[in-house]
Amino acid sequence: MKFPQQGQSPDALLSQLDARKGNDVPWEEGRVFAYIYDAGPEAKQLLKDAFSLYMTENGLDPTSFPSCMQLEKDVIGMAVDLMNGGEQATGTFTSGGTESILLSLKTARDFYRDRRPDITEPEILLPTTAHPAFHKACHYFDLKAVLVDVDDKFRAIPEKMAEAVTDNTILMVGSAPSYAHGSIDPIRELGEIALKHGLLFHVDCCVGGMYLPFARELGYSIPDFDLSVPGVTQLSMDFHKWGYAAKGASCVLYNDRELRRYQIFSYANWTGYAVINPGVTSTKSGGPIAACWAILNYLGREGYLKLVDAAQQASRKIVDAVEAIEGMEVMGEGNLNMLAIRALDFDIFPLADEMKRRGWYIQPQFGFANSAENMHLSVGYHNVHAVDEFVRDLTEVATRVRQQQMGKARFEIPEELKQLIIGAGPEVLDQLTELLGDGTSLPDSMVEINNMLNQLPADSREMLLGEYINRLYNPDQH
Repeated sequence: MKFPQQGQSPDALLSQLDARKGNDVPWEEGRVFAYIYDAGPEAKQLLKDAFSLYMTENGLDPTSFPSCMQLEKDVIGMAVDLMNGGEQATGTFTSGGTESILLSLKTARDFYRDRRPDITEPEILLPTTAHPAFHKACHYFDLKAVLVDVDDKFRAIPEKMAEAVTDNTILMVGSAPSYAHGSIDPIRELGEIALKHGLLFHVDCCVGGMYLPFARELGYSIPDFDLSVPGVTQLSMDFHKWGYAAKGASCVLYNDRELRRYQIFSYANWTGYAVINPGVTSTKSGGPIAACWAILNYLGREGYLKLVDAAQQASRKIVDAVEAIEGMEVMGEGNLNMLAIRALDFDIFPLADEMKRRGWYIQPQFGFANSAENMHLSVGYHNVHAVDEFVRDLTEVATRVRQQQMGKARFEIPEELKQLIIGAGPEVLDQLTELLGDGTSLPDSMVEINNMLNQLPADSREMLLGEYINRLYNPDQH
C-alpha cells in the first residue's frame, strides 16, 4: 500500500475497517476459545468510553497528567489487595503479561548485579510449562534459562527444581496456572526452596490473577499461589484476560518496594528532559489504565464471582463432554477454565481445522517434552451461551474425524524433508512453497503444516515460524 495522496472521509475509512474484519474469527458469537475476553455489551461500552476519555493523555509524565498516576496507583492497590500483598507491596501497570515478565526478570538481574556482582552468568529456573515470555526475557537480558521437567499433571516438581539450583541461580519461576494446561505449580513448596537458597521467586499469575481468587471464594480447591506465600517476591497478573479490561492491561507486583527500585530506568545524561521509565515504554497511553480502573470498579468482587462461576460451569460441561468422546481426554487436572484436549488414537490437527470450518476457533499446541500435541481452550464468560452448541459440534466432528482416520497411516514428514530442514537456515522456506505457500499469505488449511511442525525439533519450528512471519508481515507494495 502506498502512502495516500488525499484523505478520505471518516465514514469511508470506518467502512473499510469493518470490511477487513470479515475474515477474522467470529468472537462476538462466543465461538473463539483464545485471545478474547468479553464481559458483555455494557462492560464493553464502558471500556470504550473510559479508554476514549483518556486516549490522548500520556502517563509518561505524572507532573503533567497526575490523574493517570492516581489511576495506576488505584489499580495497583486493588491488585495488591487481591493478591494478599503486605504493606510494603507495590507494582507497576504494564501493557501485557510479556512486559510484566520482562520487567520482573530485568529487576532480578539488576538486583543481583548490585548485591552479588560475582554472579556473571545468572540463571533462571523454569519448568518446561513456563510461558515463552520468560525465554524472551532471558534472550533480551542475557540470562540463561534452565528448563526443569514437570510431572504428568504438568506441575513443577519441587525436588527437581531444588536439584537444578546452582551458584548462578538468581530467580525461580512458578505458574498459577500455566497457560497451556491450566495446571497450578506447587507454589508453597517452591517458595520454601527459594527461601532456603536465598532466591527471588516469580509467580506467573497472568491468566490466574483475576480468576483464582474468585474461584477459591466460590469453593473450588485452589492451592496457595499469591504474595502471601512465604518466598514469593514478585508476581505478574493480567487485567485484560479474566479481568475483562481493554488490551493491554497487566501489572507486575513486588512484595518489597525496595526491590521494585531495580526495575526503574532513569536517564539524565543528554540534552533533553530527564527520562524516568518504570516500564519498558516511555509514552504510556492513559486509555488502558482508565479502562482497567473503570472495569474493576464496575464489576467489583460480586461481578467477578458471577463471571468466574459461569466460566467454571461451562468448562465443566466441556470436560464432561471430552471424557465421553472415545479417543479423547483432557490433559492435566482440568479443574479450571484453561483446558488442553488431546487425541489418544488419531491426529488432532484435522479436528481443529474441521471445527474452524464450523466457525469455532480452538488453539492448536505442538508436542514438547512430556506434553503431546493438543488443542487449547480458554473458556470465558463470552463462551458460556455457546458452550452447549460447541459440545454438540465437538462430539460430532471428533467422532467423524476419528472414524475417517481409523486404519489409515498418520501423516509423517518424509525423512529427507526433515533432514533438509533440521539445521538449515531461513532460506529453506523457499523449498517448502508447495506445503507452506510463498509465505506472503495465510494457508486455507493448517493440517499438514501443523503436523510437519509438530514432528520437527523445537529449534527448527522456531526458525521456520520466524522466517514465515518475517515474510508474512512485509508490506504490500502494489
